Amino acid sequence: MAQALTPHKLSRFNLKRKPFRTYALTIVVSVLSFVLFGGSLVSISLKNGLGGLEARFGADLIVVPLGHESDQKALLLTGKPSYFYFDKGIADKLKELDGISKLSTQFYLTALSASCCSVPVQIIGIDPASDFTISPWIKESVGGNIEKGALIVGSDIELEDNKHIRFFDKDYPVAARLDETGTGLDQSVFASIETIKDLYQRARQKGLNFLAGTDPEGSISSVLIKVKDGYGIERLITDIRRSMDGVQIIKTQGLIGSISRSLGNFISFFKLFAITFLVITLLILSVVFSATANERKKEFATLRLLGATRKRLAAILLWESLYISGMGGVIGTGIAAAIVFPFNVYIADRIGLPYLMPSPIWIATLLTGSLITAVAVGPTASAYLAVKLCRPQTYLTFREGE
Repeated sequence: MAQALTPHKLSRFNLKRKPFRTYALTIVVSVLSFVLFGGSLVSISLKNGLGGLEARFGADLIVVPLGHESDQKALLLTGKPSYFYFDKGIADKLKELDGISKLSTQFYLTALSASCCSVPVQIIGIDPASDFTISPWIKESVGGNIEKGALIVGSDIELEDNKHIRFFDKDYPVAARLDETGTGLDQSVFASIETIKDLYQRARQKGLNFLAGTDPEGSISSVLIKVKDGYGIERLITDIRRSMDGVQIIKTQGLIGSISRSLGNFISFFKLFAITFLVITLLILSVVFSATANERKKEFATLRLLGATRKRLAAILLWESLYISGMGGVIGTGIAAAIVFPFNVYIADRIGLPYLMPSPIWIATLLTGSLITAVAVGPTASAYLAVKLCRPQTYLTFREGE
C-alpha cells in the first residue's frame, strides 16, 4: 500500500541522498552540544567546589613549616598526600599571642596503600578537644565524640563493608563518612591523636621513613587559627612572623580569593567561547543550507509542479535541519556525559581546583538546556530560507530550475 510522502519522510530521503553533507553538519552540531553540556557541567562543578571550600574552612590562618605552603594547599584543594612536621612547641608559642580566639593542631600521615584505595591516602590526626574545623561535621554525622580507634572517612573513600578500613595490616572501625565537599578533604581520613599514635607506630614497623625526631608526641604538621573578632588578620600575621622563624602562614581567604579569580577567568572564557562557537555554528549551517537550496532549484520546482505547497517546501527544509541538529545534539551531549561522569576525579585532579558535581536535578537541567539549544540551532539557521520559500514570487525562481 502506497504511503504519502510527508515533509519529514522527504527530508529523511534527502539527508540519506547527501550523506557527506549530513554527517559534516551533524558533527558541527555535535561539537556545539559537547561544548555546551560538558563546559557547563565542569563550570558548575568548579563553582560548587569553591562553595564547599568556603563552607568547610573554619580557620582564618594555617601555619605550616617553611617551604611547605604549596604542599598544604595541594592537600586541601586536590587531596594530594603529603607529610611534613615542625616542633609542637610552635603551637604553645602561638597561644601566647593576642588576637587568637581558637587554635588547633593537626598531624599528617600518609598510608602508601589501604584496603579502600589503590593510591596513597592522607590521614589527618586532629585533637578533638580543640578542633574547630573537622569536629563540627563529625558531631553532625555521629552525634558525639569519636570512639577510641575509630576513623572518619571522606566522601570519596570507598569501603568494602562500610564499617572498617585497613591500614598497616590492621582493621580500624569507621565512625562516619563526611558529606562531599569537592575539596581534597574528600580523599582524606581523619583520626584522633591517640589513634594517630597507633597508626604512626605501625607505619614505622612497615618501613615508612620519617625525619628523625618526628612523631605525634612532639611534632605537628599544621596549626589552624581562628582570629578574634575585631582583631586584624594582617596584624596577627605580623605578630606571628615577629615571634618565630621557620614557618609559613596561609590566609584561607586569600586562598579562596585566588581560586575565585581563577574560576571567574575560566567561566568568562568558557562563556565567550561557547557564544562564539554558537554563532559560528549558526553561520555554517545558514551558509550550507542557502548553498544547497540554490543547488536544489530543480528539485523544488518539480515538487511545486507535483502540487507541493510553498509551506510544504519550507517544512521539508525545516525537518532536514531539525534531524541534523537533533542527531548532533544527542551525539554531542552523549559523548560529553561519557567523558565527564566517569573521569570527573581525573578532571578535578588535572584542573587542580575544588570540584563538586552538581545534583541530579541540576545535571538534568543542564542536559535539557544543552539539547534544546543544539536542536534549535538547525531550524534557526534555516528559518530565513524557509520564510523565503513561502513567498509567492519565489515560484519564478523555481521555474529557472525546470
